[in-house]
Amino acid sequence: MQTKSLYERLGGYDAIAAVTDDLLARLLNDPQLGVFWKGHSENSLRRDRQLVVNYMCEAAGGPVFYTGRDMQTSVEGIWAVGDVRAQLTKQIATAVGDGTTAAVSASNYVTSLKDAARA
Repeated sequence: MQTKSLYERLGGYDAIAAVTDDLLARLLNDPQLGVFWKGHSENSLRRDRQLVVNYMCEAAGGPVFYTGRDMQTSVEGIWAVGDVRAQLTKQIATAVGDGTTAAVSASNYVTSLKDAARA
């Protein structure tokens, strides 16, 4: 039996996009984090959203390509991660990762309820 990819278990592109939309709405309205987007145009916000969706889809094994920054530095074979990167990116990645973990847990819980009801 072939196991579904994480991308498929999360519900595919539409589900990941919906979670991203919910997350970004919360971040934009957060008193501390919303300032990162203050003054951004609608086009800039749409681009940020699409980068997050594409990143999460590709990271989960989906048929989407992330075209954002690759974190490679000017030193061959060295990539920047963690606190040396922009804090906004770190905050978004952490929040999206936590949201993805919660979505997987919720999906597993609902599945266990359905299985228990059938038994």
